[in-house]
Amino acid sequence: MSRWTDFQSPLADGIRRFLAAKRAIARRYRTEEYALRLLDRFLVAQAVARGDQLTAELLDAFLASRPRARPRSFNHLLGVVRRCLDWLVGQGVLPGSPLRARPRRETARRVPCLFDLPQARWLLEAAGRLPDNPKGPGRGPTYRTLFALLYGLGLRVGEACRLQCGEVDLERALLVVQGAKFGKSRLVPCGPRMAGLLQAQLARRAGGGAAPEPQAPLFTFDGRHGIAPGSVSRTFRQLVRRLDLAVPAGTAPPRLHDLRHSFAVGTLLRWYRAGVDPAARLHHLATFLGHVDPASTAVYLTITADLLREANRRFEAFAGSALGEGAP
Repeated sequence: MSRWTDFQSPLADGIRRFLAAKRAIARRYRTEEYALRLLDRFLVAQAVARGDQLTAELLDAFLASRPRARPRSFNHLLGVVRRCLDWLVGQGVLPGSPLRARPRRETARRVPCLFDLPQARWLLEAAGRLPDNPKGPGRGPTYRTLFALLYGLGLRVGEACRLQCGEVDLERALLVVQGAKFGKSRLVPCGPRMAGLLQAQLARRAGGGAAPEPQAPLFTFDGRHGIAPGSVSRTFRQLVRRLDLAVPAGTAPPRLHDLRHSFAVGTLLRWYRAGVDPAARLHHLATFLGHVDPASTAVYLTITADLLREANRRFEAFAGSALGEGAP
């Protein structure tokens, strides 16, 4: 059965072609597809029979039917609908876009909870102690290695969950991250300690027998399917609640993506302490994280007290040198 059979509104064919066009340029568009399915079902429920019956009032009613407490969530839904309708206008499917709703103002940006090294160690130790269950043999070491990749290499959870056994190059201590965001692939150096964890994971996958096929998932409990990112996130939340970590005032509760934030900020802090100019190296970090440009990486660089202290030391050294050279 085709995955497109759910689309039944007058916009069904146009939505299919819109999604296909986006995926042709290496966009996954999974959450976007879900949002457009909601719109399609709403139009069917409202007995909309023709595209010219689509009005601003009808679209407002659709948005109101999908309440979003956070402005960012509402703006995402609105943006998906707007991009689709604009594309349909460009393709001549609609004479014009009736969408008139405006994005909501995002008054406060979420401040991530950054894990320092001791907190990361507590998390990994707690993960390593997770007991097995009938559907999850080897849960402890598997989740410990997964969280180590997220914190130690800044991988996205989806990237780690999709890793295949053949994408671990132990000889060169490299990971081959295939089909990342926007369809990009990259090589990620992992160093000897991380390579040791990956080697142990491969040994667990072999289970004392023949090595798994190169295309087999690296992180799996049934040997056939990779662990779902949602399962990793749920396990992370359970461990964090158990650890009862101290969260600084004004900081959001810890979430899985904060491990990636922690890697980026930790890298910047190490550069400061080593006397390296972060601005000159930011494009290296962007490449390592799989970003299109350093501007995307800058989103991760939350200012912390440690960073401010290191930046202040650098400025004082610069100012002292400059004043010393200019003194009579």
